[in-house]
Amino acid sequence: MQWEIVIGLETHAQLSTQSKIFSGAATAYGAAPNSQACAVDIALPGVLPVFNRVAAEKAVKFGLAVGARINRRSVFERKNYFYPDLPKGYQITQLELPIVAEGGKLRIRVGDYEKDIRITRAHMEEDAGKSLHEDFHGMTGIDLNRAGTPLVEIVTEPDMRSSAEAVAYAKVLHSLVRWIGICDGNMQEGSFRCDANVSVRPKGTETLGTRCEIKNLNSFKFMEKAIDYEVRRQIEILEDGGRIVQETRLYDPDRDETRSMRSKEEANDYRYFPDPDLLPLVVDEAFIDRARATLPELPQAMCERFIRDYALPAYDAGLLTVARELAAYFEDVVRAVGDALTPSPLPQTGEGDGDAARLNGMAKLVANWLMGDLSAQLNKDGLEIVASPISAAQLAGLLKRIMDGTISGKIAKEVFAAMWAGEGEADAIIEAKGLKQVSDSGAIEKIVDEIIAANPAQVAEYRGGKEKVFGFFVGLSMKASKGKANPAQLNDILKKKLAS
Repeated sequence: MQWEIVIGLETHAQLSTQSKIFSGAATAYGAAPNSQACAVDIALPGVLPVFNRVAAEKAVKFGLAVGARINRRSVFERKNYFYPDLPKGYQITQLELPIVAEGGKLRIRVGDYEKDIRITRAHMEEDAGKSLHEDFHGMTGIDLNRAGTPLVEIVTEPDMRSSAEAVAYAKVLHSLVRWIGICDGNMQEGSFRCDANVSVRPKGTETLGTRCEIKNLNSFKFMEKAIDYEVRRQIEILEDGGRIVQETRLYDPDRDETRSMRSKEEANDYRYFPDPDLLPLVVDEAFIDRARATLPELPQAMCERFIRDYALPAYDAGLLTVARELAAYFEDVVRAVGDALTPSPLPQTGEGDGDAARLNGMAKLVANWLMGDLSAQLNKDGLEIVASPISAAQLAGLLKRIMDGTISGKIAKEVFAAMWAGEGEADAIIEAKGLKQVSDSGAIEKIVDEIIAANPAQVAEYRGGKEKVFGFFVGLSMKASKGKANPAQLNDILKKKLAS
């Protein structure tokens, strides 16, 4: 039997506020256990929650960014359950009337196709504390610092059909919440974590299968592995004549398997009811307009602009707009190179074929360096783009020397390595190391003549139709020039000499 995979994600993104959602306690990460849990957070008798307005602003920004409908009136409710790190015995959340309603979507790209993932809702809620099982000799420690931390829970429709689509969606969402400044996205610290609802059904049927929820996936790699394992597990059970039990499961990365955690509760198990201590939250048009005014250009819009204005391939534009800081770095480099190479700023595409082609070629060169050498070095050193030892202006200085023929692309890599090591600007390194490209036709011709004279057998092979030998001459010539010969001039001179 052929099976279809059905996946929906629930993502908890910690809102980047300085204080908690219903108290003035700090939300900073890394404090000593229970040092950031105030009377409201630990539910001492007589305390009352006071809502954090900034949390609403950030939730509304998310709704606007995905094109969802904003509920002008939303309600906080109590979700009742007992767990050691939930001091009140209930969690304040939103169920019937969330602040962000339906209508939103995020576009993902997987391989050579794109699709939209629908956003069902996004609601605000408080986080629970954290149970600590290590170093307590058979006991569990409770840290309530996270209790009351503001979250927005983002729920999708069951629109994903593979682990690859689920990971693509999670990555796009992760990029977006960081891009618009509502969440730092730190998965190691628990600021961004996903629950995956996974089921399978016979292909061609519309009825959803019984789903299992995999909780607290805090890495994209683990998400993919957990979903793939769960899909195999469910298919094996069904093909053996068994049935799937609706339950909550955990992923064990050491064993690469999911295992049962508890039976899956329904909404009525939590006995939801409106929180009597909190009035309904009402946002007016002015509030929404102020939130909209703080939104930057969004990733999809910027990606489309990069394709349109710089003639970048969709793949390049997509990679460059994964993070707002990377996109800004790219444009800073393009601007710096363009301003230096022309008397006036380069025009946008369509304002003149020659200048537009130069702009597009230069933009592609910048993109290649950002996606190649710069990204590789950042990954190797575990750095973000904002911590790059080479600034946008410094990288522009290097790329200018490639474009004006001062150095070749190969030598540029040597200069880049020296810049990364802190040896100075590109021009100073080129001068100090004597790396200027040889563009003197006479000097290159002399090298070529010597190489041809020293290799008559290979010359005969080339002239006999074995064109692959051409690379042999290029290699020897570049070695003789210590990599400094202008590649375009060298190729041209070699072809003429070998043909004569």
